[in-house]
Amino acid sequence: MELEVRHLRALCAIADTGSLHKAARFLGMSQPSLTTQLRRIENALGAELFIRGRTGCRPTPLGRDVLSRARPLVAQMSLLVSETRAAAARADGTRLRIGSTASRALAGWLRRLRQRLPGTDLTLHMDVSANALLRAVAAGQLDVAFVHEVEGCPLRVPDGLEEHVIVQREPQFISMARDHPAAAAPVVDLADLADDRWMVDPTVDGEWDGLRRVLNAAGIDPPVLHADYHTAASLIVVGEAVAPCQPTSGPRDDMAIRPLRDDPLAVRLLLYHRPGDGTIPVYGTARTELSAAYREAALRTVTYRQWLLRHGSPLLCAG
Repeated sequence: MELEVRHLRALCAIADTGSLHKAARFLGMSQPSLTTQLRRIENALGAELFIRGRTGCRPTPLGRDVLSRARPLVAQMSLLVSETRAAAARADGTRLRIGSTASRALAGWLRRLRQRLPGTDLTLHMDVSANALLRAVAAGQLDVAFVHEVEGCPLRVPDGLEEHVIVQREPQFISMARDHPAAAAPVVDLADLADDRWMVDPTVDGEWDGLRRVLNAAGIDPPVLHADYHTAASLIVVGEAVAPCQPTSGPRDDMAIRPLRDDPLAVRLLLYHRPGDGTIPVYGTARTELSAAYREAALRTVTYRQWLLRHGSPLLCAG
């Protein structure tokens, strides 16, 4: 019996799940079939690779050695398959796989792309981690990624990706309860929020580090809650917390959204893709339509539009 990639993939699955039952389910096969396959692999190698017990399977010393060699091969084969499929899709222009962190511009961007690229299969993968999206682009799992980079917290960009700046500096506003005392002013000072609980999502790359840097610079040390921003909204509306938010966030009857004085919190909005080839026109269309969609979202939000007017933003003059 000669070992094939599917055999190595099975060994990795057993080691990763610690169970023949779970590994079989992951691989889409029956447990008896996987058990038989493992027995044949071990017979071919002449030694046991896993110790079976009541609590599951764990690699033997020889099994660990085999796995250390198998994992890179399985990863390389997966990369080869994904990159080949991506190249085939790009060749006939039938697919554009988009990755993105959260943005109010997304709906408009997808709508515009469907109009400009009829017949193209557009897919969207959302992730709170910009760095994870960039790794997916580099691995050929995504074609483009629209991400934000928190000021002072550079992203870990894989070698070879092309970067395009959509917005050089987007201010981050603050969301608070409608009846918060600071909401009475059109612009809020950080000092007015020193006694509030601040909410931040630590899974968003750079978010907590960026906020901590700004709060320290302002000389305030408020209590901080770590949670996702969906949870934050329910706490904000009842006055239990305040949180940074995108300036394109739409108005809400139960929440006030205000800019911070001097805009201490900001991000860069960026689009990444692999080096250009025959898909350059598609990438160019993606950039053009993303910029237009962002402008639409920005001008649709009264508070942000007023901020843009005060700062003479070039977004107001864009075509």
